[in-house]
Amino acid sequence: MLNLKMPDINNVIIAGNLTCDPSFRKTTNGTPVANFFIASNRKFKDNSGQWRENVCYVGVVAWYKLAESCYENLKRGSAIIVDGELQSRNWRNNDGTSHNVVEIKARRIQFLNRKNQTGDDDDNDKYREGSNEEETDYDDDSSTDDENSTVYDFGYKDLNL
Repeated sequence: MLNLKMPDINNVIIAGNLTCDPSFRKTTNGTPVANFFIASNRKFKDNSGQWRENVCYVGVVAWYKLAESCYENLKRGSAIIVDGELQSRNWRNNDGTSHNVVEIKARRIQFLNRKNQTGDDDDNDKYREGSNEEETDYDDDSSTDDENSTVYDFGYKDLNL
């Protein structure tokens, strides 16, 4: 019998809305980190034909430039798509209670809310997108064929949540 090894796959893509403003801090060595929760809704028909909604609350952690971008651009209610991996961590409080959490460590986040030039929220002007590599913004009508521009688009730019 052959020795087959199961591939190591840990990938998550989820869309949702922030339940509160992101918290931002820097680690002891100065690395930026942002934490927040999203609510991902799923609508379905039950056995009696009635529409139901199930909400899943998921914690997200972002690091480096992505963390800074999230802190600067996201707020409670912001719609996003997160691409990342599940990670678990545990810690013990000063009172001795232990905690364990499973959250998404974000690799890329696409901001789905539009922003206008002044930075105020508006549903008609701009998209903002953050990634670990670079922060990019683009207009609906502009071309992204620029040699120096890097846009990480999951293909959900026109998705209405």
